Amino acid sequence: MADNTSSDTLSVAVLGTGIMGAAMARNLARAGLDVRAWNRTRARAEPLAADGVRVTGSPAEAVDGAQVVLTMLLDGAAVLDALRQAADALTPGTLWLQMSTVGTEGLAPLARFADEHRLRFVDAPVLGTKAPAEKGELTVLAAGPQDVRERAGRVFDSVGSATRWVGEDGASGAASRLKLVINSWVLTVINGTGEALALAEGLGVDPRDFLAAVAGGSLDLPYLRLKSELILADNYPASFTVSAARKDARLITEAAQGAGVRMDLVAADAERFRRAEEQGHGQKDATAAYFASFDA
Repeated sequence: MADNTSSDTLSVAVLGTGIMGAAMARNLARAGLDVRAWNRTRARAEPLAADGVRVTGSPAEAVDGAQVVLTMLLDGAAVLDALRQAADALTPGTLWLQMSTVGTEGLAPLARFADEHRLRFVDAPVLGTKAPAEKGELTVLAAGPQDVRERAGRVFDSVGSATRWVGEDGASGAASRLKLVINSWVLTVINGTGEALALAEGLGVDPRDFLAAVAGGSLDLPYLRLKSELILADNYPASFTVSAARKDARLITEAAQGAGVRMDLVAADAERFRRAEEQGHGQKDATAAYFASFDA
């Protein structure tokens, strides 16, 4: 089915307006697109009205007449539930940009839904958290057919600074698999930073001496600096939360098991995030897993 959209003003339904989805909807509206949005908790979507986004009461209302549907929800189950609620209002040929991190097992039922309803499906998770999302500087990892890429690009260019196409078939999960590989590294750095600073505290070492010792060398990296400053300031604003990180650790573990790969570090990451959740840090930045190093 060819992409024969001719309208200059692209209409986009954004399903899910949490930390990431709200920023994306806002940037789409600022780019001049016709944006309607739905969120399970409507109050979280209401502020978007000030940016020209039409806030709707249901997924079906949001997608009715939309040329593009963008999903940015917690996991595959939440995405599938929202699309099922919208099913009667979906038009065959609608472009579905599935931008949530859902893993490999979570993607399969979404691709089946797209096929059953004759939607053009693009697997397109993103790299970046709150600040890049707000600035429109996300990196989009995408897999989908050539004939929808121009239309998809109008959306991707409004929410991100780069798009990396890694496959022709969204159902293949090529983009989602790459996202899991990248997130395995993200979780390693987050918890590595937390454990190093926790060890410094336990041994009576000034953590800034640690940071100064590695500064500018092969062991230094910007993410270490970013996450260290949150810990040193005892400030964990929600960006990529402990609970979301634990979910991603589970998705990585499931995918690895299916591929016959042992992920010992990710298993340890998941346990740290679990303990941090039990300590009451679930909705803080994932760096708050630092507290899992201590019993109190």
